Amino acid sequence: QVQLVESGGGLVQAGGSLRLSCGFSGRTSSRRAMGWFRQAPGKEREFVGRITGSGGNAYYTDSVQGRFTISRDNAKNTVYLQMDSLKVEDTAVYFCAAGRGSFGDEREGEYDYWGQGTQVTVSS
Repeated sequence: QVQLVESGGGLVQAGGSLRLSCGFSGRTSSRRAMGWFRQAPGKEREFVGRITGSGGNAYYTDSVQGRFTISRDNAKNTVYLQMDSLKVEDTAVYFCAAGRGSFGDEREGEYDYWGQGTQVTVSS
């Protein structure tokens, strides 16, 4: 089993920054790719980005490229999502997820475990 707990969500003004944290534990969790997804009101969950198990490579959806940064510290059992230049359109519940393997991709089916989600609200 892999357990994931997100934290750091809240209310921020457009143009501001916020950093989300996802603590993870469980077998092979430090070697799994970790993904970030989000779900806005009335919309389906969408892929935001992912990072490989080693932390050597990160990938992002076009809408957040250049503004969001994913990193991980396996020694602290934590993956981060740094969000800068936030837009109102970024408002959503953000989820972290543990991948089946060490590389991962943007498909939800490639992730075995999910956190409970944390709300991010960006005001204009």
